[in-house]
Amino acid sequence: MIKINLLNSVTERQNGTAAAVDRRVSSPGSRFALMAVAVLVLLVAVIGWDVISTQMAKTEAERQLDEQKRIEAELQVVINEQKDLEARIANIDARIEAIKRLRASQAGPSAVLDALRERIAMVPGLFLESVEQSGEGLVIKGNSPDESQVTQFGRSLEFSNGLFTNLNIETARAEIQNQNAPQKTNSDGEMPKVQIVNFTIKCGYAPSKAPNPSGTNPTTASAQVPAAAPGKPAPPQVAKN
Repeated sequence: MIKINLLNSVTERQNGTAAAVDRRVSSPGSRFALMAVAVLVLLVAVIGWDVISTQMAKTEAERQLDEQKRIEAELQVVINEQKDLEARIANIDARIEAIKRLRASQAGPSAVLDALRERIAMVPGLFLESVEQSGEGLVIKGNSPDESQVTQFGRSLEFSNGLFTNLNIETARAEIQNQNAPQKTNSDGEMPKVQIVNFTIKCGYAPSKAPNPSGTNPTTASAQVPAAAPGKPAPPQVAKN
């Protein structure tokens, strides 16, 4: 019977293959080729990862840029609304100031008459002939039977919390016919006369110090002045230059 040693033959074959591989790997050209392939694979992997990470970073940066642009657009809208609101507020303030100036200018003669009427009522027997207003200056003319009444009226103007300032009072005595007395004549055939004190007051007028009129119509202010009694001077009218 013939015996064949198969183990030795397989081992020999395996050893032969391993030896061939070893010979190939041990050669410098094969080693260089393997190292080149490994380096190439690593290089491709690194380049691929760098490209992918760069693309991801670019996408994230673009997203953040779009977000910042959206926030900037929203802020710009808010800023524009704020500027528009500030412009409207400034316009309203300008209108309010214009209305205040208009009311002050319209209430000028009325405020003068009201202020003078209050002080004339405190001095019985004092009568005004005319009131001229030029800017912030007043010229008041009138008469009184007694000089002390003129002084009292001047004091009431002086102590007016700054409404009337820089008073200058000029007085002059005069004689006029007494129209309220009985129609009798003296020995010379003349009507009886009485002595009066004519006065002229020059002063400054500050409308800002005047109280705000409540429901007073400037156009009818002169009609609210009490009418003069018969034989007495007519109530004053304000002449504004």
